[in-house]
Amino acid sequence: MAKSIRVGAIGAGGNARSHMRRLAAMRGVKLVAITDPSEDAIAAAREQVKGAARLPVFADHREMLDEVEMDAVIISTPHTLHYRQIMDSLGHDLHVLCEKPMVCTTKHARAVIKAWKKSGLTMGVAYQRHTMAQFRYCRERIASGELGDVVFINSLQSQAWYQSQVTRGTWRSQMKWSGGGQLNDSGSHLVDIVLWVSGLQPAEVFAYQDRMGSEVDILSAIDVKFDGGALCTFSVVGYQSWPGMFEETTIWLEKGQLAIRGSEVWEWGEEAERTVVTGEALGRTWTPDENFIAAIRGKEEIQSSPEDALKVIQLSEAAWASAESGKPESVAR
Repeated sequence: MAKSIRVGAIGAGGNARSHMRRLAAMRGVKLVAITDPSEDAIAAAREQVKGAARLPVFADHREMLDEVEMDAVIISTPHTLHYRQIMDSLGHDLHVLCEKPMVCTTKHARAVIKAWKKSGLTMGVAYQRHTMAQFRYCRERIASGELGDVVFINSLQSQAWYQSQVTRGTWRSQMKWSGGGQLNDSGSHLVDIVLWVSGLQPAEVFAYQDRMGSEVDILSAIDVKFDGGALCTFSVVGYQSWPGMFEETTIWLEKGQLAIRGSEVWEWGEEAERTVVTGEALGRTWTPDENFIAAIRGKEEIQSSPEDALKVIQLSEAAWASAESGKPESVAR
């Protein structure tokens, strides 16, 4: 591999440009090309990303893969495009960092994992909470066993998703591009981090959903039963009167409780006193982009893998099926 890691960007929208800016700022990383069918997105990337104005641009990712020498790609495009773009990139022997959700079906997730493992390449999924200290702290506390087994989890996310997506007619509000509504978009982060932090295997899901007249889910009330009997409630609220996002997760264990509140963790042991853990006591925070590049160089393990992403879509598919059938649905293994 060349001394500098050469990265091509598949997608040039707002989120993709954030990835590009982070990568462009890293020592030993070189952006070498951009592909997006939107001329406006390409123009914005050229204006906002250092050095992008000099890069070759393409309307089709396959042309970029065929014509530009690269070591890796970052994929940030409408969700239903991810599968083909991942498979094409792995087929060109390129390391891949893909935005969430990795893909929109369990079948596609399994196909990606098979191709990735066969390739021997580095692949990550941009579930950034895996590299955020407060979530890592809780994962380590649960894994230590000091607080006993998980008994119950409550996880809530609320944002003006309907107002920002449906009323504007964005691609996220169209099933053919998004593969689902808020549950498949920002709600995917919520499902992912609960599964990753707890280490639990979901067995059964019962869900209600409301599309509020749109093509995709806006409100989701999801109950989960895990192997071993622990329970969880996910509340994915895609309609609120103010902009921004509110999120909180609380985990009850046999000998204590963990509550993630912004950048802090509130912890209770068997005594009633609450400890607030914050700052350096929580540990390190970095980005999926930094983790991806370090993993390519053999300096770190990928923190959010395709196998983590498979678990998310398995639970999500069960939730969609339950909302449709009106009865509990088993989670695929």
